[in-house]
Amino acid sequence: MTDADARAPVVPDADGLDATEREEAIRRARSLAGLRRAAASCRACDLWARATQTVFGEGSESARLMLLGEQPGDQEDRQGAPFVGPAGRILNEALDAAGIDRSLVYVTNVVKHFKWRRAPRGKRRIHQRPDRAEEEACRPWLEAEVARIGPELIICLGATAAQALLGRSFRVTRQRGQALPTELGPPALATIHPSAVLRAPDDAAREAAFDGLVADLRTAVRSLD
Repeated sequence: MTDADARAPVVPDADGLDATEREEAIRRARSLAGLRRAAASCRACDLWARATQTVFGEGSESARLMLLGEQPGDQEDRQGAPFVGPAGRILNEALDAAGIDRSLVYVTNVVKHFKWRRAPRGKRRIHQRPDRAEEEACRPWLEAEVARIGPELIICLGATAAQALLGRSFRVTRQRGQALPTELGPPALATIHPSAVLRAPDDAAREAAFDGLVADLRTAVRSLD
């Protein structure tokens, strides 16, 4: 599947898929494209109602590395592809610095719909962290992506992704850069979310955060050798 195919609009089923129907749709899907078409109609939690569209994973179907974020952001929700907004720009720069070709990895999120609230003033949509029920509602899609791709390592970008795979007690600040076992099969290594670079208070802090992200990505690559 090409990037153009991955970003092609998918028209969801008008009735949508509840949790039971979602399981059957996943079982019947024969490809990533089939999973993506099915996910476009997912109604297993309420996030779909305020999102523009489902944002499914994208990238190489033979990827050795899977990058896992929290959820789509504003631009991802509008464009229908993961990590295409400001955090995606930072991720691309970090991948390049670590010597990783983004076209050779698979990028996805724990939650496939954008959770947001309206800013007190203006029309800006403010990101809200998904809750555990919303993460669990999306879990079968992630499991299906991992089963289809078969990555050797999952890189968790940020605390939400890391805790979804490595447990609620996991702390990125203490355990980042360590490849640990997961219930999904491949091990996972956690690092900061690229948005943490954007939130850093000054240039020195942003440089340090970015360098740390690159260092963790390089550690991930070395673990594949």
